[in-house]
Amino acid sequence: MSVVAVIPARWGSSRFPGKPLEARVAGVALLQRVWALAKAAPGVGEVLVATDEPRIRDFVEALGGRAVMTDAACRNGTERMHQALARAGLADRPAINVQGDAVLTPPWVVGALARALGEADGADLVTPAVRLGEAAYRRLVEQKRAGQVGGTTVTFDRQGRALYFSKQIIPFLRDIETPLPVFRHIGLYGFRPGALERFVSLEPGPLERAEGLEQLRALENGMTVRVVEVDYRGRTHWSIDSPEDRLVAERLIAEEGELLAAWDGSARHREEEQEKT
Repeated sequence: MSVVAVIPARWGSSRFPGKPLEARVAGVALLQRVWALAKAAPGVGEVLVATDEPRIRDFVEALGGRAVMTDAACRNGTERMHQALARAGLADRPAINVQGDAVLTPPWVVGALARALGEADGADLVTPAVRLGEAAYRRLVEQKRAGQVGGTTVTFDRQGRALYFSKQIIPFLRDIETPLPVFRHIGLYGFRPGALERFVSLEPGPLERAEGLEQLRALENGMTVRVVEVDYRGRTHWSIDSPEDRLVAERLIAEEGELLAAWDGSARHREEEQEKT
């Protein structure tokens, strides 16, 4: 069963209103970039944009994509994803929530989640993480010491099932030994059919409220979350939350190159070709 990629996209943003369309990154609208990257992901059969803004719907349809109108009352992207799948008649399909502002998400990372959703390991959710090298670990330590909140880490068991997610660096390292058992979490989530329905029916628990991490709701309620280790292949993960973030994204693109050759939804790579890049 092919996977649906859902991109929640809303107009309102306190720091960057209208960013799905107004934030043009190296000449291409933010939402268009994310939509094209999702379409290029191996294993993804359909891409939906879930929005409450007619301007976003019209933009996506002009690209030849599919947009689903959702209620403005949706509290977050997960609820918007759930409603969009139901209204599109796709609630029985495995689905991946692709962040609408994660403009540098490699298609092979989304593809890794699509592949994991096709494996019969029984996990309710799948989510990616990157193992940190020593240099990246020390940078993250310094960022935390400086008071930066960004950067979530995750621990998991030998079967890859998540044990805990935290804004702190976990596990605590008494000694530095390589490879480091420290994994930085990437905020993409794949849900098996039925798991998303259950997830949105649950209320936030004390751990989710304490950390401000929605994924802890699954663990607090006994849902299984499989962590998929991915390799960014020398590329930098980046999201756009402010106009300044757009400039950083453009600098990274200039340094690392574009992920796709075209942004019209036609750049479709076979998985075996991506593995060679």
